[in-house]
Amino acid sequence: MRTLLLAVCSLFFITESIAQTNFEQDSLKIRSIFDMALLDGKSYEWLDHLSNEIGGRLSGSLEAERAVKYTENELKELGLDRVWLQPVMVPKWTRGLPEYSYIETAPGITSIADICALGGSVATPDGGLKAEVIEVQGIEDLARYGRERIEGKIVFYNRPMKADLIHTFEAYGGCVDQRYSGAMEAAKYGAVGVVVRSMNLRLDDLPHTGTMTYGDLPAEQRIPACAISTNGAEYLSSALKLKPDLKFYFKQNCKTFPDVQSFNVIGEITGSVYPNKYIVVGGHLDSWDLGDGSHDDGAGCVQSMEVLRLFKKINYKPKHTIRVVLFMNEENGLRGGNKYAEDAKLKGEQHVFALESDAGGFTPRGFSFDTDAANFEQIKSWEPLFKPYLIHYFEKGGSGADIGPLKDDGIVLAGLRPDSQRYFDHHHAANDTFDAVNKRELELGGAAMASLVYLMDKYGTKTEMTTVKN
Repeated sequence: MRTLLLAVCSLFFITESIAQTNFEQDSLKIRSIFDMALLDGKSYEWLDHLSNEIGGRLSGSLEAERAVKYTENELKELGLDRVWLQPVMVPKWTRGLPEYSYIETAPGITSIADICALGGSVATPDGGLKAEVIEVQGIEDLARYGRERIEGKIVFYNRPMKADLIHTFEAYGGCVDQRYSGAMEAAKYGAVGVVVRSMNLRLDDLPHTGTMTYGDLPAEQRIPACAISTNGAEYLSSALKLKPDLKFYFKQNCKTFPDVQSFNVIGEITGSVYPNKYIVVGGHLDSWDLGDGSHDDGAGCVQSMEVLRLFKKINYKPKHTIRVVLFMNEENGLRGGNKYAEDAKLKGEQHVFALESDAGGFTPRGFSFDTDAANFEQIKSWEPLFKPYLIHYFEKGGSGADIGPLKDDGIVLAGLRPDSQRYFDHHHAANDTFDAVNKRELELGGAAMASLVYLMDKYGTKTEMTTVKN
């Protein structure tokens, strides 16, 4: 009995010693990653070029094409084992001439309103569209008002993001349906146009665009849709209370063309032990056209590129094949994410972990994970390694739109979670520009991502470990 007890105690101390050694080794490795990112980072330089030399990268545009070529060349410069372009057909929608709008409270008495067309919207008639307005607080209000009160009018969706929600993406999710499907639903009640309050927590004069859908509505039933700035929405709502029969005028010149070919940009470091098992890190290369897409999602792209650059710089040789994927067309179609997952399935590729950065280049707070309890327990055990950097928010939740199509029972999905309080000040607006990104915050995000990828690569997933044992 005593011999058994001594054996158990010895095993315990050996296990504890190994765990302590691993912690110390991992801590030093992560420190080297952060040192390299902060002292000799490349992400800010890459973002400067994407933002200021190329600009907004709407799918199907010349700027998107230039971004593909630029990032392909930069990945080749890193000396990766393989860099290639994955063809994908994407929608081509153009904004055309700047939009124009005003609120008419009496004949000849007008106030200019700041608007922008929603992505995918049809144009107004050549002379613009002017009609009375009916204000609603969401799609569910349409049925309450009915066709009798809506037909021939412009529907004004004025549900604001909830400012009392700490998680701003939750606030966004609570009202973005009016932007995405508001026009489709309003058209069913005979509306002639739609104006949507911008998805923005602060009051300003910047309209925020974003994708929308008509579903299966025939072309002749599709109505123009625009976003109005939050200041504009407040003014329009107040004016309607004083004069319910006022008229709203807007003109937009957008147009949808046939799909065109674009590309996902992919680079990889081949795994030394499991070359046929893949870890993916990525962001989406396309952006909206009002700003230059620095936060959404230039930041995520350059942080993902930085992960592989950091591994090369510290001479880390991963066990798994590590891929960076710069997805095309997340904003108005998700064609790139779907294409990558489709090709991976056709090739029988085994993906064990995927991490996306698509929440801005602000100070990183941690990660959210879409995984099972066993894998999450292992991941939670790594929190102390991130605590010195104040990046230890590890929670179950969503990951990223582009990596979502990869989901199956064997993969762990994750999303970088930066501080989100300022994100929707810039999201899809003209002020999503390079000057709004802090160099150090951006670099911290890239280092955090590289550190998580390092740990996932070293320890693997619980699914992998079970497979090996069996």
